[in-house]
Amino acid sequence: MRHSSHTRTNGRHSLTGWKSQACLSALATALVLFAAPLSANPVQPQAILVSQAKGRETGLPVPRFVSLRSREARMRVGPSTDYGTEWIYKVTGLPFEITAEYGNWRQVRDSDGISGWMHRALLSSKRTALIGPWIASPVALRTEPASSARALAMLGARVRLGIRSCDGAWCNVEVTNHQVDGFIRQSALWGVYPTETIK
Repeated sequence: MRHSSHTRTNGRHSLTGWKSQACLSALATALVLFAAPLSANPVQPQAILVSQAKGRETGLPVPRFVSLRSREARMRVGPSTDYGTEWIYKVTGLPFEITAEYGNWRQVRDSDGISGWMHRALLSSKRTALIGPWIASPVALRTEPASSARALAMLGARVRLGIRSCDGAWCNVEVTNHQVDGFIRQSALWGVYPTETIK
């Protein structure tokens, strides 16, 4: 089974700029998911500092992760519709990192390090993640939060996940568009910080 993992289109030139695919196949008792990393400069999330800055509009921590609410979202070069569109994102649930706030606009960064501005209405507080673009070998999705637990699937870079909870070391996740859930090491994810807890 193949499906488009996510799409980013260059708004100025109407080109497809960012696609990866995930493959799902049963191998004995395990599922294997692969997605080829396309970024030359993937961005790993940094550990959260104890004294985090607060957003000037919301008072929420900055930086913080959110996800795409809309099926199509324009990333602009500045915080207004007067600014041109740099990229168009076409996958609901794609994770973004908010790095600044200005009125109803949020400066966001994607997993490739591309940064721009989106209207807050396009973003959701629902947490999602990707298997990190820097991951060279598939990582195990396990039945329990332990390295000794049985592997349910091997997940390749950029596979999209819904986050249920994280304890700072492991996250309970579900594989987007597949009825597969389990635990994965938090350090393998883009969309959560390495020591962040999510309940």
